[in-house]
Amino acid sequence: MEVTGEAPAVHGYSMPAEWEPHSQTWMGWPERPDNWRDNALHAQLVFTKVATAISKFEPVTVCASSAQWENARSQLPEHVRVLEMSMNDSWFRDIGPTFVVRKNGSNHGNLEQHIAGIDWNFNGWGGVDDGCYQDWSLDLLVARKIIGMEKLPRFPHFMILEGGSIHVDGDGTCLTTEECLLNKNRNPNLTKEQIEDQLKAYLGVQKVIWLPYGLYGDDDTNGHIDNMCCFVRPGVVLLSWTDDEKDPQFKRSMEALSILSNTRDANGRRLEIIKLHVPGPLYMTDEEAAGVVQDCNAKPRLPGTRLAASYVNFYIANGGIITPQFGDQKWDDEAVRVLSQAFPNHEVRNTSVQFINIYKLHMQDM
Repeated sequence: MEVTGEAPAVHGYSMPAEWEPHSQTWMGWPERPDNWRDNALHAQLVFTKVATAISKFEPVTVCASSAQWENARSQLPEHVRVLEMSMNDSWFRDIGPTFVVRKNGSNHGNLEQHIAGIDWNFNGWGGVDDGCYQDWSLDLLVARKIIGMEKLPRFPHFMILEGGSIHVDGDGTCLTTEECLLNKNRNPNLTKEQIEDQLKAYLGVQKVIWLPYGLYGDDDTNGHIDNMCCFVRPGVVLLSWTDDEKDPQFKRSMEALSILSNTRDANGRRLEIIKLHVPGPLYMTDEEAAGVVQDCNAKPRLPGTRLAASYVNFYIANGGIITPQFGDQKWDDEAVRVLSQAFPNHEVRNTSVQFINIYKLHMQDM
């Protein structure tokens, strides 16, 4: 069912926090050789490891193209569902739907379903001139397909927005960055106030906290919040951090710290800030760059490029934390320690995701 003319909040829906119960996790399967080196061989091994780790806590569905379905099926555990779906790339957190839920007892609107999906507009993270690749026509259909398979109400939205650019506490507060949402390559005809109004109406939040920038080097997404800062629970956030004052990330982290320290959430709480040190810095090697097909259909992957490596881009499953590891032993171990303390009731599992940000889409089951 397509719902037009009315926002989800009108029907009592709101976006839940990532730590609330899921019925399953949706993932895409990587393959494009102009983004993933060596025909995505290494990425597929990592995606398999991530899907397997998540499946210890909840069901997982992986979507693969017709050309890759058999390959994905052969690599993934049998209990992980593999569906055929066309896509331009595998970033499901960004191109998939934002699931919203209606709390028990809510009787707003005239929709009976407990879960619905928001189908945002998408332009390849910046359009023809600034985006990651030239053709995103298949990505535009992913959210609609998933919502249709789940037989949920669909709220289409004209605004260009990726799921990784927003993060909520499930209690009325949303985190985002000006670097991304106010970028001229997203919604140049909308003001900050207008974008904020849309976030409130569609996510069911009352307060939007704007950080100036995302993680240094996260040029592909123009500074998504999911690499920079996230909620641990209402009133508590994790912030990407570095102690190195010469690192360009230091200024970004300091500016974010200042804003977060002087901001209250939707319920008037002062925020507790937990610092999560970034690894590295890490850079793309000559070997890694040589493994990518540089064919002008996607953004060039050049040797020496600083990689947007962050432990904040972990995933919360039902009772589990899936955290990346980057081969920087000191900060890899520190990340596991910090996350274990931040989530004492979750099992923290590392995935040795070196130099790859894995974006997931989760479906909530309240």
